Amino acid sequence: MIGEPEMVEGDWETAGRPGGAVPESEGPRERARGPRTPWRWALGGAVAVSAVWAGALAAQDGLAGAPRIGYRHSADLCKETRFEVLGQAVGQGFEGFQSSEGAHPARDWAYCGADMRYEEGSVMYGAQVLVELHKKGGPGEEFATGPAMDPGTRLDLAERREVAGLGDRAVLDRFYGSGGERLMVLDGAAVFTITVEWYRAAPGEPRDTGAGVDEDAVHAAMIEDVRALMAKLRR
Repeated sequence: MIGEPEMVEGDWETAGRPGGAVPESEGPRERARGPRTPWRWALGGAVAVSAVWAGALAAQDGLAGAPRIGYRHSADLCKETRFEVLGQAVGQGFEGFQSSEGAHPARDWAYCGADMRYEEGSVMYGAQVLVELHKKGGPGEEFATGPAMDPGTRLDLAERREVAGLGDRAVLDRFYGSGGERLMVLDGAAVFTITVEWYRAAPGEPRDTGAGVDEDAVHAAMIEDVRALMAKLRR
């Protein structure tokens, strides 16, 4: 236990003495003051250690709050994916690829979209993928709560399905009132969103949702294409 420094008897009586009177004990008492009191060194050391610990804890808190981003940003996402598995599943390759991207201190994003050549009487498909890297914090409770990439597209959340074995969490949503689906994958602070839309159109006829589409095959292809993209962008 650290004790208080002892007051040497007579310290406060010096002012009352005659100027020339110096007691015999004055010399030894002055010599006893030479070494610095150890408790002051201990206090200084404690302050220094506390400062070091405070800095270490602050650094630890900063690291704990940093989001986990295990993926790189792509300036041209269409060079990373061509929707190969999806094209094989529907029997026709995609074309008309268009990409865009943006970088921000809080979030980087990259987009790629493609469609198919129009063939009368056949089911047409369009595919889009969006990769978002949240650098300040993950989406948390906001994951998969927004609209599809086209804000005019409604999602049938009552038929949402969880997809196991893909990132930290993955959900599959159907489009409401139209043919299409959205797959969203959360992995750390990265979010991958792939949407596929299909329809059948013929001259003079209203556009329909493309009856006869093998939705199970489309589901499986979406999962494999996004899995391949995740592997390609993984650091």
